[in-house]
Amino acid sequence: MPAAPSVARMDMTIHTSFLPQSEPDVALAFYRDVLGFEVRNDVGYAGMRWITVGPPNQKDTAIVLYPPAASPGVTADEQEVVAQMMAKGTFASVVLATADVDGTFERLQQHDVEVVQEPTDQPYGVRDCAVRDPSGNMIRIQGRPA
Repeated sequence: MPAAPSVARMDMTIHTSFLPQSEPDVALAFYRDVLGFEVRNDVGYAGMRWITVGPPNQKDTAIVLYPPAASPGVTADEQEVVAQMMAKGTFASVVLATADVDGTFERLQQHDVEVVQEPTDQPYGVRDCAVRDPSGNMIRIQGRPA
């Protein structure tokens, strides 16, 4: 088998990801008050609101909670499909990591979050759990390697 061609590495990191939110105040309360993220930006425009949050210990990584209606080129029919998928938890997701999956899960349950999966040892080598945010987005939380 021939050797793979040499590819120059690029210096890149994940900076910002986007998750849709249907109610900005409720989304803000979940990410700030339940998950403990800090608010980095909160911008309103044309009756819509974008909220940027992130873990306090990772200043260069963020999630923008955005109004799906602001997506360019999305028709009204497509917006309805997005809303239906969000409600079912099948539109967007994010994977977070913690040193203590079980302790994090216990704290999340104190906030009446929608549980999708209790902490489980997965066959692919991680322990994780899953909940939904108030907009229906899947939030998987896995154990960070020691």
